[in-house]
Amino acid sequence: MKLCLTSTGKDLEASVDHRFGRSRYFIFAATEGKKYRVIENSAASASQGAGIRAAQIVMDQKPEAVITGNLGPNASSVLLNAGIKVYQHGGGSVQEAIESFNKGVLKEITQATVGGHFGAGGGRGRGGRGDFSNR
Repeated sequence: MKLCLTSTGKDLEASVDHRFGRSRYFIFAATEGKKYRVIENSAASASQGAGIRAAQIVMDQKPEAVITGNLGPNASSVLLNAGIKVYQHGGGSVQEAIESFNKGVLKEITQATVGGHFGAGGGRGRGGRGDFSNR
């Protein structure tokens, strides 16, 4: 079975990224064996629509399942409507996630696990109303 895993790095020892749409990389791997392919997520830096764009990148590779930390509403709609199963991995390496999938212990995601714009990095030091100096 062909899996897609969100990843913070380019190898199986990298951590599973907890964000789908803004994941740095997608690792496509077979459930058996050690062969894999890495694709940089060009949607990660999009100002809008990262989830939908990332879902399209993934769909183009035709995986049967996706493993990620969290999934937003737009990406979940696209992937689930395309018949791609999505599983949640709470933390650890890509290799550990594949092993957990093979053991059947990952939770299947059937709807968004976070709201829109999760992981987009808004607030905290980006200006605006976060400055509480004397006014």
